[in-house]
Amino acid sequence: MFQTLSDRLGAIFQRLRSRGKLTESDVSEVLREVRVALLESDVNLKVVKDFIASIRERAVGAEVLESLTPAQSVIKIVRDGLVELMGTHAAPLRFAGTGPTAIMLVGLQGSGKTTHAAKLALLLKEQGRRPLLVACDVYRPAAVTQLEVLGAQIGVPVFHEAGASPVDIASAAMEQARRVGHGAVLVDTAGRLQIDEPLMLELERMAAAIRPNEILLVVDSMTGQEAVNVAKAFDERLAITGTILTKLDGDSRGGAALSIRAVTGKPVKFAGTGEKVTALEPFYPDRLASRILGMGDVLTLIEKTQSVFDETKAKELAGKIRRQSFTLADFLEQLRQVRKMGPLGDLMKMIPGMGKLAANATVDESEVSRIEAIICSMTPRERADPRILNASRRRRIAVGSGTQVQDVNRLVKQFDQSKQMMKKLSRNL
Repeated sequence: MFQTLSDRLGAIFQRLRSRGKLTESDVSEVLREVRVALLESDVNLKVVKDFIASIRERAVGAEVLESLTPAQSVIKIVRDGLVELMGTHAAPLRFAGTGPTAIMLVGLQGSGKTTHAAKLALLLKEQGRRPLLVACDVYRPAAVTQLEVLGAQIGVPVFHEAGASPVDIASAAMEQARRVGHGAVLVDTAGRLQIDEPLMLELERMAAAIRPNEILLVVDSMTGQEAVNVAKAFDERLAITGTILTKLDGDSRGGAALSIRAVTGKPVKFAGTGEKVTALEPFYPDRLASRILGMGDVLTLIEKTQSVFDETKAKELAGKIRRQSFTLADFLEQLRQVRKMGPLGDLMKMIPGMGKLAANATVDESEVSRIEAIICSMTPRERADPRILNASRRRRIAVGSGTQVQDVNRLVKQFDQSKQMMKKLSRNL
């Protein structure tokens, strides 16, 4: 999403690095370009003005103009400014001291409320909080069915009462949660194509009835500045406690993510990063600021790795490398584990210094699928010992995987080369 902004800021700071001392005019020139870059990224005009004024006040100070590394000092100031703009720290959910925690998800139709209710429910389930999903969107066709399908997919029950009003459904769900012992109640509310009075009145009555601990506004970040206007309108009527930004993996300019907290004063609590039910992350302003400036995001990369890779299996893999018994079956398993972490291009951007390379290089995800298809077309014996792959076997594998014999040959050759490298590395393990 922030690729254009990252490229613009990267070019600005690259020019700074070639200079020695900075003058006030140099700083003014840089801030002018930063302002243009932010406006082109659809950041709110007032937010941009306040941001530039704050940065100027710090950047013109003696600690930058007299610094031995003025470029690095300015980059740090801009990064700190971006962190403050989006919120200085992550904002966790507030849970009830006793009884179930009520969480209302509100927003316009099409913003992704139903999907993100399920995503959040899965996150809470993994924390051991026994969530209950509540279908209160009685207007959109198949909305209840959609939530029930998602609930079955993640193993979370869905509460609904046919023919009842949304307010009554939400109230009954809270009673059910108290009786059964659910730790969290996630209420999926109805949306409209535009903000209207009946929608707001219904949401206000629902909030009065269940007194939610959290009212989370689900905002489609692809809508740009309109997302900020929607957030202001909902906050004025409902006093939202935070927002969930969806489609943060999209190709919009990212202005909503940088503006919404500054305009509403309410934190972004979660970010939707894909279509899968697992694609929901806590929103960390400092990590996103580092990614925008091309500094990588090692902490998120580590967390993704820990959530996917099992420590016991990792030790087994190290043992196989040491014994030089690593097979194509092991390689396939590792490949699938890496794919669970997300697109390879996104993973590269989390590694410091790799952001520019990832942007310029095209990571061919289809090549990974091709490799997976080739290995899956092999017999267990062939995966264990590729040396038995004669010409007829390779032709059969190529036909079975929908590839060419040359593709099979290339994979086997690359695997042989990687085994030779592992042999050298094993001496140091």
